[in-house]
Amino acid sequence: MPTHTFKLNGKKISVEAEDNVRLLWVLRDLLGVTGPKYGCALEVCKSCTSHINGKAFNPCSVQVKDIEPTDEVTTIEGLPATVGKDLHPMQEAWLTYDVAQCGYCQPGQIMAAVAKVKQARKEGRDITDADLDELRNICRCGTYSRIREAVKAGAEDMGA
Repeated sequence: MPTHTFKLNGKKISVEAEDNVRLLWVLRDLLGVTGPKYGCALEVCKSCTSHINGKAFNPCSVQVKDIEPTDEVTTIEGLPATVGKDLHPMQEAWLTYDVAQCGYCQPGQIMAAVAKVKQARKEGRDITDADLDELRNICRCGTYSRIREAVKAGAEDMGA
């Protein structure tokens, strides 16, 4: 069985898995990283949203063979370490705005929001309503208005 090596949540890891296994299953079933949720396996619901090299991606749609040894995958479990705190500012905003109902989509929602804020900042601007409209993560409970408010507050707390 092939061995795949990459950086996961700040640590270099190696895992044995067939090349065609989706990264989501490698994370959840082989590595025990269960923050990215299984929802559709079609890159539609985005409940598995994580970061690869700082950008949002959906591990349900990526085969493990496509992850390079130099790639850095960050899941919700590793997000706080990116700011050196117990919780990332976006996670704190989620709690402040009481976003979660069932909570299933929340890791993906938070990871997508952080990536969107970073993208806007890289472009030299603050997050806008148009940016929020681009977030396509599905929330089965319909807490979209609280999600939008939390993203705006989290973006402010993330600083420049």
